[in-house]
Amino acid sequence: MRILFVHPNYSAGAADIAGNWSPAWVTYVAGYLKAGGYMDYQFVDALVDDLDDEQLRIAIREAGADVVATTAMTPMIYAAQRVLQIAKEECPGAVTVLGGIHATFMFKQVLAEAPWIDAIVRGEGESVTLNLVRAIDEGRWPNERDQIKGIAFLGDDGAVVATPAEPSIRDIDTIKADWGLLDWKKYIYIPLGVPVATPNMARGCPFTCSFCSQWKFWRDYRVRSPKEMVDEIEELKKVHGVGFFILADEEPTINRAKFIEFCQELIDRDLDIQWGINTRVTDVMRDEELLPFYRKAGLVHISLGTEAAAQLNLDRFVKETTVAQNKRAIQLLQQNGIVTEAQFIVGLENETRETLEETYQMVMDWGADMANWSMFTPWPFSDMFTELGEKVEVFDYSKYNFVSPIMKPDSIDRAELLDGVMANYRRFYMKRMLFQYPWVKDPFRRRYLIGCIKAFFKSAFERKFYQLGQQNYWGPMFKKLIRFDYDKSASKIEEPDHNAWKQAPAAKRPIDGSAVKPEVVKKRAAGVSQPSGVMASVKACGGAEPAHAAMACGGGDQQMTEEQIAQYNGPNLNGQREVAVPISEIAKPKEKAALAEQA
Repeated sequence: MRILFVHPNYSAGAADIAGNWSPAWVTYVAGYLKAGGYMDYQFVDALVDDLDDEQLRIAIREAGADVVATTAMTPMIYAAQRVLQIAKEECPGAVTVLGGIHATFMFKQVLAEAPWIDAIVRGEGESVTLNLVRAIDEGRWPNERDQIKGIAFLGDDGAVVATPAEPSIRDIDTIKADWGLLDWKKYIYIPLGVPVATPNMARGCPFTCSFCSQWKFWRDYRVRSPKEMVDEIEELKKVHGVGFFILADEEPTINRAKFIEFCQELIDRDLDIQWGINTRVTDVMRDEELLPFYRKAGLVHISLGTEAAAQLNLDRFVKETTVAQNKRAIQLLQQNGIVTEAQFIVGLENETRETLEETYQMVMDWGADMANWSMFTPWPFSDMFTELGEKVEVFDYSKYNFVSPIMKPDSIDRAELLDGVMANYRRFYMKRMLFQYPWVKDPFRRRYLIGCIKAFFKSAFERKFYQLGQQNYWGPMFKKLIRFDYDKSASKIEEPDHNAWKQAPAAKRPIDGSAVKPEVVKKRAAGVSQPSGVMASVKACGGAEPAHAAMACGGGDQQMTEEQIAQYNGPNLNGQREVAVPISEIAKPKEKAALAEQA
């Protein structure tokens, strides 16, 4: 049984600023297959190797696989469909398989557009893929395919069939990634010039924001053992030479106790690694006294979901943060030697040149080390997409990449919007390059920040940044020449399937993720905090959505209770519920003393 994994060749125009991201999805799926007895697999990274159709055709033909599998987020979906079309042409007998978040919810449309796809893996892919491969190996495919949970396919009569969902993998420590599948010299983090990995510490999210899809996809919130997580990081460093890590989690600091335990484990092993995360402003302020501890563990870069300069937009995103809190969080991180990155979402219908300017002025006032501006991009399977209705004019999913304006603001056109964003980038990074980065006292921070600016300039010179080359943008004097090349023939032909996938067990949904209501704004004015959050991409060195679809919630001030943490963690190996250990019992004596002094 020979299996070929292919990563589609699609560049979003922002994710590759900082380098090539290691595709974690294939390492976790392959590792799970390996544990299940299927070890004859290989991987083709068409993105990193920049393979065109003919080159990909040769690679697939030479592999001679029985199964060809790929994945796709929304902007990758057409490239992924093309991968499997080529696979079916070159290996007609092979079973073609597509996974990922877009196909999970939009499987009806995907199968209508790409009938050559034999099976769509819906939701968490490891156990479903293993069951699928086993069925093929044992000769039960296709006659018994309706018995495989968690897939969708075209029946013999041409009708779409979706089987019941496969239960989520409760103990995610059982998923052992095969990181040896990757050629690590290809995955370099440009700012530091070292290989970069994107391991998962947790899956899912306990919050249920209406504009978020990650909690719907994973359904359950589960956290790995900090020891197992550090075991994986240690292997990545010592065996594969990885020098920088990004935790590819929706929200790594939600489970505070586990996160602290993870940091302590890193300190105890003295691995001397550097890593970054995306987190919430409120979590930074909550953990003010722990920031030196986090930095000691190697945390050097935090991207914050600040999202908007104006309080009005923060309330609209249900960020549950204030402009003042954003500034304070950035100051706290910088005081502790952690590189800060402010994220902004632009391109809503109320966007103007004035609001774009406001984001620039605000981030300069905050003093963030880095900033990025992402185009508002509602996923086609999110509740917000439906709520926006006719305001969404573009259904060419290849443009759902955080750099193409999907929505048209009421007061400015798309070209002016793009030009305004580019003006913010030019001014911000020119000033940082000339007046800040070279004069940073901390040697590591200085080297890191200068490396980031080099990455930006490299991407800009190659015309890859923000897909400027494709969009024919050469500067403010050439706005009229900008072309976005939307496929106007593309249309949304069906509503996504939420019935079988949206609802997680009630116990896993303690937070009401409803859309913003007027009373929220009123309570905001009265100083009352509301539970909620907003989606933002995991980013580092100004990058955007990496191919592994790591997302994080940027808002909300909730902290899970010890009871909730125990509930989400489930039983341990002894059959007992895990109970969150107090922080005082996690930190070692010397760390306890340091924290006591700071308090």
